[in-house]
Amino acid sequence: MLTPEQVLAAHKANVETLYGLTNKAFEGLGKLVELNMSVAKSALSDSANQTQAVLSVKDAQELVALQSSLFLPLADKAAAYSRSLYDIASGISAEFTSAAEAQAAEAQKKFTTFVEDAAKNAPAGSETAVNAVKSAMSAASTALESVQKAVKQATDVAEANFTAVTNTAVTTAKTAAKKR
Repeated sequence: MLTPEQVLAAHKANVETLYGLTNKAFEGLGKLVELNMSVAKSALSDSANQTQAVLSVKDAQELVALQSSLFLPLADKAAAYSRSLYDIASGISAEFTSAAEAQAAEAQKKFTTFVEDAAKNAPAGSETAVNAVKSAMSAASTALESVQKAVKQATDVAEANFTAVTNTAVTTAKTAAKKR
């Protein structure tokens, strides 16, 4: 049976984890606000510069050349913004995943201790049942590790695909802008 001190310690650890994750979520939100403010300031500055450039155009040919030069940086900026958003989101996700894995490991450790204690106090002849529970625990642990590895591999593939798509989009946009 759990003692009141153990229950209190478990609740305290859960509250600390909750506050830690809440702080990480707010840090991520702060980074997102910073990113959006930076992008907004940059867009305002770019808009002012582009307006001045358009107002100083003397003929149609110069306007077409200016228009092409204005679109080139947009692809890079959009890609950089997307990458920054992805980095913020994956950073927060990593924190939450790490916390979940730590909680799962702690729960597994406590359950293993419980089973071992129960096995020590089990009546004679129950070795088969105890071994079956231990075997099931080992299989569950192995399955959990496999799932964690698969999620990590899927995350790596998704990140590689995101990077490839971003690079392709930037290249395509630059090529299209140069053809104008």
